[in-house]
Amino acid sequence: MSSLLFDSFALLRFFQKEPGGEKVRDLLREASARQIPCLVNAINVGELIYLTQRRFGETKKLELFVHLHRLGLTILPCPNELIFRAAELKARYPLSYADAFALASAIEHQAELVTGDPEFRQVEHLVRIVWV
Repeated sequence: MSSLLFDSFALLRFFQKEPGGEKVRDLLREASARQIPCLVNAINVGELIYLTQRRFGETKKLELFVHLHRLGLTILPCPNELIFRAAELKARYPLSYADAFALASAIEHQAELVTGDPEFRQVEHLVRIVWV
């Protein structure tokens, strides 16, 4: 395992203590112990923030942002090249736009994509997926 890229689906499961969240927790712990980089795309962070604020309010949104920082996740920026790659993936596969960014980032960083979102089943040939 070279690095792990978490999509918003996996991180929401973890933060909200939903099914699959324990596996995300275990992956984060193992990665920390083995010094494996844990990544998340900035677009997916934005998705986490707006979903949390919408569902649980401003305070929970701020707690989520602090928690993300404590986990040691590296937030990946979105340069133009990544935007173009995500758009190309979105055009080819019926993924959400945010999911296209997670996929593009996983491909670019040769990372294993951590998700439970069934949308990614159709792109398993492009990237290794760790299902939660």
